[in-house]
Amino acid sequence: MMNSPFSRGKAKIMYQTSQLTDRAYDAIRDKMRSLTTTSLILGVLTGLSACVQVSAPDKPIVINLNINIKQEVVYRLDGDAKSLINEEADIF
Repeated sequence: MMNSPFSRGKAKIMYQTSQLTDRAYDAIRDKMRSLTTTSLILGVLTGLSACVQVSAPDKPIVINLNINIKQEVVYRLDGDAKSLINEEADIF
């Protein structure tokens, strides 16, 4: 029975290994908990410390736009269309 996996020596080694991994997991869990708590507290303090104020200006906002608009309409009429318009000026 010395070679069975449940012999006293192997079971003791498995138990010790299990204890080591449990301790490692507990240590990691504790570190993560403290890191999360610290970051949460810092985030809340940062959010509370910054304050943005928006107020209307005393003077009205003036926007000066210097725009020149030129429009040129160029039309060309065929000679027959031009003579038709001149003849039938009363319909237009």
